[in-house]
Amino acid sequence: MDAIDLKILALLQNDATLSIAQIGERVGLSQTPCWKRIQRLEADGVIDRRVAVLDPVKLGLGLTVFVSIETSDHSREWLERFAATVSAMPEVLEFYRMAGDVDYMLRVVVADMQAYDAFYKRLIAVLPLKNVTSRFAMEKVKSTTALPLPTAPFVQPVAANGK
Repeated sequence: MDAIDLKILALLQNDATLSIAQIGERVGLSQTPCWKRIQRLEADGVIDRRVAVLDPVKLGLGLTVFVSIETSDHSREWLERFAATVSAMPEVLEFYRMAGDVDYMLRVVVADMQAYDAFYKRLIAVLPLKNVTSRFAMEKVKSTTALPLPTAPFVQPVAANGK
């Protein structure tokens, strides 16, 4: 990945609706080489997908909740069942297994407290949980989907076996 790839990625992170011609013009490439780079970045999995970012408030989803979960069961079977169940809940936008004082962290988006209460009841009915702590966002100060890209050309690390 070179500096031009990073420029392309920065442009796409900001506006994925840019045409190949517009991107090429901004990075100093004609359309075909620009398109080939984007295709390679997609094939390599660097570009995971292109999506529209929606405004949750304008869709009536004004409550964001960060849910910390502790469990007493750390078996593979429990995790597989829990992960499958929680991943299928559309209110859960992010789901992490954590290190530290909690086992899992969810970012949940719902319309209001009543909707969160319904979600919470479904969550705790799934499997036994030791503790569930909910933290309610009062204000979104920053939200971005853009990753911090390296400023210098990025070189893919070589694995220990040389591959």
